[in-house]
Amino acid sequence: MSAQGNQASAVNADHATVDREPTRAQIKRWRKHLAEERMEARTYRDLSERRTGEERAVLLQLEEAERRHEEYWLARLGERALPAPKPPLSTRAASVLAHLFGTIFILAMAQRAEQRSARDVDDDVPAHMQADEHIHAEVIRSLAAKSRETLAGTFRAAVFGANDGLVSNLALVLGVAASGMEPHVVLLTGVSGLLAGALSMAAGEWVSVRSQRELLDASIPDPDAHQAVPDLDVDANELALVFRARGESEEEAEAHAKQVFARLAKPATGESGAIAVRAALGGSTESDGAGDQVGTPMKAALSSFCFFATGAFFPLIPYLLGMTGMTAIVVAAAIVGVALLFTGGVVGILSGQSPTPRALRQLVVGYGAAGVTYLLGLLFGTTLA
Repeated sequence: MSAQGNQASAVNADHATVDREPTRAQIKRWRKHLAEERMEARTYRDLSERRTGEERAVLLQLEEAERRHEEYWLARLGERALPAPKPPLSTRAASVLAHLFGTIFILAMAQRAEQRSARDVDDDVPAHMQADEHIHAEVIRSLAAKSRETLAGTFRAAVFGANDGLVSNLALVLGVAASGMEPHVVLLTGVSGLLAGALSMAAGEWVSVRSQRELLDASIPDPDAHQAVPDLDVDANELALVFRARGESEEEAEAHAKQVFARLAKPATGESGAIAVRAALGGSTESDGAGDQVGTPMKAALSSFCFFATGAFFPLIPYLLGMTGMTAIVVAAAIVGVALLFTGGVVGILSGQSPTPRALRQLVVGYGAAGVTYLLGLLFGTTLA
């Protein structure tokens, strides 16, 4: 049976159940579905206004699909669709954050919404609508992939820098405080840790990105290699070795090399032989290198410095406010805990997954490291005393 036939059968089966009086639980679920379909449709409309070309067309078609789902639930609810339902508070809050932080957040939230819809088990949701949601999740995953690749380098520096600053300086402050040092000594130690850690992170990130760029640049085809092609022995056809080294079979490489020589002999109208060969070899007039893939070393270093320093500043807040003793320790731990939950949630959102497990994982890891350091500080403080 065709896909249209399956969908028609599902719709007919749904219409057969429309006459039944829905329960209050069903009405509540249907109104929730209606609110989510409307929000997803608005999200795709907003995204389409930020995109051009094929991506915009795809997003508009997704909006159209969500509008069809909306019409389905309106038909099932009838007068019960009024007043207009609101989506859950968590969904609305996440949507506001997504619009504030940009397209990648919107795509990530849309992907998460589609995945959640696809996983929801509800006998009242037709099979063809569940299939739609599965496909929508894959479409959004593909659209978000490009944005994630662009964001990857900066995002890594931001997340790693901020988390390292939060955890390492909290651990340092708690360890020194637990050893019985005076508050001003704890504050001075924390500031020193902030500066030393930020500079170390920046230097490490600069070296890392610089080395990565050099490795990637070494893999980019030589833009001047085409100049040697006219002098090659056509009969020996050593140009085929280039294509074989790039993964082509011997027969494919031989045919490819012959095409290059033929194009060199008779270039297309308005095309010189050099341009023809350069195009065939995969070169370009200007090589962008690895910059688009990993960013610049200086930008990565500055990002790491700023984000580490920002994260490392939070444990110092209670000491800057004049707090002392256990009060300062508890407040510092609480502030850092909230920050860790936030950064973990952001990672979850951007990965298109539930933010709660990622936030809790970040919190447990951070508190675990700080707790060990605090216990060591107590041990050393007792020993020295």
